[in-house]
Amino acid sequence: MIKMPPVQYEQITLKGGLDQITPTLSLKAGVCRDAVNFEALEFGGYGRIGGYERYSGQPSPSDGVYTLLYVAAFINTPAAGQTITNGVATGQIIAVGADYVAITKVTGTFTTGDPLLVGATPIGTLVDPGTAPSLQLNAQYQNLAAAVYRADISPPTGSGPIRGGFLYRDLVYCLRDNAGATASNLFVESATGWQQITLGSEVSFTAGGAALPADGETLTKGGVTATVRRAVTQSGAWLGNTAAGRFIITNIAGGAFSAGAATLSGGATVTLSGAETSITMLPGGKGEWCEANFSGQLSASRIYYADGVNRMFEFDGTTVVPITTGTVPDTPKHITAFKNHLFFSVQSSVFNSGIGAPYNYTALAGAAEQPCGDTVTSFLIQPGSATSGTLAIHCRNTTLMLYGTSATDWNLVTYNNGVGALDYTGQNLSQSYTMDDRGVFALATSLNFGNFEEASLTNNIRPFIADRRTKASCSSLDRSKSQYRIFFNDGSGLYITLVNGKPMGAMPVAFPTYANIAFEGTLSSGELVKFFGGADGHLHQLDMGTSFDGSAINAYIVLNWDAVKNPRILKRFRRASIEIAGNGYAAIDFGYQIGYGSTEYLQPDAVNYPTPFSLAYWDSFTWDSFYWDGRTVFPTECEMVGSAENVQLAISANSTDFLPFALNSAIIHYSLRRGLR
Repeated sequence: MIKMPPVQYEQITLKGGLDQITPTLSLKAGVCRDAVNFEALEFGGYGRIGGYERYSGQPSPSDGVYTLLYVAAFINTPAAGQTITNGVATGQIIAVGADYVAITKVTGTFTTGDPLLVGATPIGTLVDPGTAPSLQLNAQYQNLAAAVYRADISPPTGSGPIRGGFLYRDLVYCLRDNAGATASNLFVESATGWQQITLGSEVSFTAGGAALPADGETLTKGGVTATVRRAVTQSGAWLGNTAAGRFIITNIAGGAFSAGAATLSGGATVTLSGAETSITMLPGGKGEWCEANFSGQLSASRIYYADGVNRMFEFDGTTVVPITTGTVPDTPKHITAFKNHLFFSVQSSVFNSGIGAPYNYTALAGAAEQPCGDTVTSFLIQPGSATSGTLAIHCRNTTLMLYGTSATDWNLVTYNNGVGALDYTGQNLSQSYTMDDRGVFALATSLNFGNFEEASLTNNIRPFIADRRTKASCSSLDRSKSQYRIFFNDGSGLYITLVNGKPMGAMPVAFPTYANIAFEGTLSSGELVKFFGGADGHLHQLDMGTSFDGSAINAYIVLNWDAVKNPRILKRFRRASIEIAGNGYAAIDFGYQIGYGSTEYLQPDAVNYPTPFSLAYWDSFTWDSFYWDGRTVFPTECEMVGSAENVQLAISANSTDFLPFALNSAIIHYSLRRGLR
């Protein structure tokens, strides 16, 4: 008998992310040579990313559920889209099976024995539930239910992309240009969809005396009255009768205000400068925001927002307060709160408000300007004590550090000439991260003399960066996955996973619409939420659902060429075992090439392998027996044929139905043959 060589096994640990430039033999087999819509996981493996869903405060599409109504036999066969009823309860049909209908948006209760109708047409009689649908059908019906809820969600009224957005006190807000693109409007989520917020009016005053008027007082001049929503003191003092600024007002009655003496219901007196004007915002900006508290009370924490084309504004959930700074032009672009000052940039200068006075930009209050000599692109606060904390000011080609606590001791220091940041790419995670023309950089505090050290995170994907360095649109974080995310105006993006500052891998993503703005936050429940404002006019919630707002998620990874220990020995490839983890149905395509893809070898076709994940339930068992309703880790056995010196594995999935899943490892079964000649 001829003795055959034994089957051997090689385990490939999937980690490292995308690498486009490292030589093949210098790179581990589990690193990707190409990838899209997978992310490097914190503890190894690659995860198919989550989808995104349009958002408005209405029920999320991914939260849509379906119910099956079984019939003994159809009298008349209904169709998807119709409404079924028993005379009281209703539901919208999303699919029709041999002996059941799948429905969603159910109102009321369906009971066994009920006659089922579509309009006045009888369908059949409701019977006890039959066989549950397969995991594949379950995934499809979940997606069909989501589509029904998705159709209910409209974008904020207007035109063009989402211009800005923020999370404040568990409510999501966004800005979008109006239908004619002549102004920008502010919207808030609600259970019935986006609601536009009325901006009110403002009227200027001087010679303000007595006490600072409180919110809600009545302003009176002759027969004209209005409710004061905010007294904005820009200079002077109320006790000295020298206060000057503006009132934000609503509920104007009796005509229009005019110049002259006026009184407030709390006892203050002022001299109005003229008639009130409506508060409006110009179109076309891109918003950046911070939440700050300049009074010390939690209830006084407010949003501060800048967009590069309007005055920045303060917002407390009800009242929009435009802030006049006196700069020319008065169009702050980047904004942050630092050392009890409100900071903002206009072109190549950085300005700060008075101490604890976000409305006051006079030198007497502590306001100051820091010329930077280069266009400012980002503010990132560095850790430290009350006296040692630092503000990193990134410019287009320069990085600066601002030390100090006030205008009396500000010290602006040049950190690095030649390395800066692109607009809207700065984020603070475990460290500060930005992108410039040469890639993504981390700015870490050093123990040496309180200075800084810098490191690039994207050297191994330089072709990807070079192709997109002029396309950076915005950035955000996923703190639950320790990810820095950057988005580009061609719909692509880059997810970089970092654990304790150590990069675990950078992976590209591709969306059907590009992200114009992005932001994240934490609800009072502790839940992390992430959003991006799309070019399609919708605000989308990230990492939700099984699709890209109804479009399929096309995801794949192509691994590095694996020489299986020796690049000069031929191997006969027999099988691959792919370990996959997930919580729902998925079907993957497994493919591979051998011998560097040479035409001298017969190259195989990709094969589809369904993976029947389902959630594992531990609550349905007794000590004598228990019911295991599926597996969360499912090794998929994939056949392989052919002989060559190396192999390259590829795995893909393209569907609207699959929940995220993780690829943990691959084991290749092979036999050794002869050496290459």
